[in-house]
Amino acid sequence: MVCMSSVWQRGSVFAARLGKQGWACSLAGLSHRYYSTKTAPQIPGMEYQDAICTLNTLQTNASALEQVRRERGHPQLQLQAMRGFLERAGLTVEELDHLNIIHVTGTKGKGSTCAFTEQILRSYGFRTGFYSSPHLVQVTERIRINGQPIGKELFTKYFWQVYGRLDETKDAHGGTMPAYFRFLTILAFHVFLQEKVDLAVIEVGIGGAYDCTNIIRRPWVCGISSLGIDHTQILGDTIEKIAWQKGGIFKPGVPAFTVKQPEDAMVMLRSRAKETRCPLWVCPELEDYQADCGPLCLGLAGQHQRSNASLALQLSHTWLQKRCLPDKSFPSTSVENTAGRQVASFKPSPIMIKGLADTVWPGRNQTLKHGAVTYFLDGAHTMRSMQACVHWFRETAAQHERNASGPVARVLLFNATGERDSAAMLKLLVPCHFDFAVFCPNITEAIASCSADQQNFNVSVKNMLTRCLDNERRWHLHNGMGNIKGTQLLIEDSLVPEKKADSLVFPCILSALQWITQGRDSVLADPAKRDLPVKPSIMAKAASLCDAAEIHILITGSLHLVGGVLKHLDTASSK
Repeated sequence: MVCMSSVWQRGSVFAARLGKQGWACSLAGLSHRYYSTKTAPQIPGMEYQDAICTLNTLQTNASALEQVRRERGHPQLQLQAMRGFLERAGLTVEELDHLNIIHVTGTKGKGSTCAFTEQILRSYGFRTGFYSSPHLVQVTERIRINGQPIGKELFTKYFWQVYGRLDETKDAHGGTMPAYFRFLTILAFHVFLQEKVDLAVIEVGIGGAYDCTNIIRRPWVCGISSLGIDHTQILGDTIEKIAWQKGGIFKPGVPAFTVKQPEDAMVMLRSRAKETRCPLWVCPELEDYQADCGPLCLGLAGQHQRSNASLALQLSHTWLQKRCLPDKSFPSTSVENTAGRQVASFKPSPIMIKGLADTVWPGRNQTLKHGAVTYFLDGAHTMRSMQACVHWFRETAAQHERNASGPVARVLLFNATGERDSAAMLKLLVPCHFDFAVFCPNITEAIASCSADQQNFNVSVKNMLTRCLDNERRWHLHNGMGNIKGTQLLIEDSLVPEKKADSLVFPCILSALQWITQGRDSVLADPAKRDLPVKPSIMAKAASLCDAAEIHILITGSLHLVGGVLKHLDTASSK
């Protein structure tokens, strides 16, 4: 996520070029008015924001970009570099052995699996650490102690400890500093060691084999959630190549579990496990676990969460066995005896059952009701996750519509980033029968009130807006409306003929939300949340939204988009 003010500050030449083209002033008919691009004055006591701003420099500093270029053709250098940065920060890989780590990768569901696992073990009374990515609203969400993001004061304290050590040693190492994700990974390890957690649940960033979290030598147990096609430029363009990368977290003698996978992926995982001498097991269906309470209840919605919950049960069960019965191996450390066979189910304890039911993981199959407006949030960004999202939304929205007091308007708020196939994802969304499709970049707001937590300098504003226009064109093609020649960003009155005004492009998340909700969500109607004004001709297009008894909004395509929406809807998470 980014805020519009921060990106304008970084590129006045580009801003001027946009002004000449009339782009910036014509997004969804917005009036041509911008706020000051001068940096806001420093406020006493803003040490946390200082830390975040310093952290953000690691997104684009020259040495970090050079690291990426140098290592792209030699991925094995990534772990070598990570070990060097870890040592410069005053840590060793040997110290990480004491964190009793649960290491989890996958394409879809790895974050939810981690959330289930962490909640179960915390319910047993253990002090947990949990490292995940990306964050939705604030960077502190990535590093959790006992299920809660670490406080800003604690983050700031540990941030400067680690950053200071790295900065002091950079001259002796060619001026290099770790890139953004590497730094946060080192910081998480430092926090967990200092805070003396009983265990750490570590979610892989991308892939596995060369991910910077894979400097872990001796995790207690590893897990692989559902595999699919994603991050193809880094991981490869086939399921076998991706499975090879994911299987890179396997360690000799360390039990590993996976959910049922496509056959080609499973063959590769078995091969990786065998060559690593890692016992690999396939989790049973959630229905196979016999519980006195009947079917297990999950705190996370969606049928796809059932495989994640089964994986979490096996991970937590194995961890507990090692913790409480260290002299016994469970279920087996013999590679020959496993070879990717299904592991037996067991009877979950009441604590496990409660842990599954109590799990919360924002931004994934999440529903928020604000009066007449209901938000359905899911950060799906792959084909398989979007299929699951559509299934969840159609089922859940139908339940809400049955209870509505009158006609319901359905709106899609969508964005996709990077190399994702947004055309294919949008095609999956067509059967949901939206009344409007709204597109916007992951820019939280166009005024200078947003925090540094939402800043992302790795993509230009021009690219973000172009992607939104492309997405809108694809939406029209999927809906049989044909291509729109000479598309501009809603200059003056319309981007499409009035009778086909089923889609709009907005410059930021706040503008999009305010137009969709039409003042019917008091949180967004707050005068403090004023954004760029929308022309009356565009407001007039919202007649059907005003007439509806309720408005249902699906926000999907990007976790960063979902995070930007939550920043506005859940004010507590932004403080």
